[in-house]
Amino acid sequence: MSSGEIIIILFVYLLFFGAKGIPSLAQTMGKAVYQFRNAAKDVQDEIMKGAQDIQKEVRIPLDQMDVDNRAIPKRETPVAGPKTETETETGSKEEPSSSSTNPSA
Repeated sequence: MSSGEIIIILFVYLLFFGAKGIPSLAQTMGKAVYQFRNAAKDVQDEIMKGAQDIQKEVRIPLDQMDVDNRAIPKRETPVAGPKTETETETGSKEEPSSSSTNPSA
């Protein structure tokens, strides 16, 4: 609706109901806007509550859930960041030796 259409509707309302009808129209419009905002807030609250419930369910550890543990592959080694020094398979750190860098020695 454009502003011109709203002005025409208000003019027709003024012709039918007079100046005394304008406060009742404003009151009715105010109540309608208030109810619409409350309904929109209620819907938004319900959506947020559902999202929080989903987040809580995701945070439950798998051993507490009713899941067949055989279907979930387990990792043997933990995931680690990039290695800065030479590490063996057992996880102990080894200093790089100077003899390993020179293949002719």
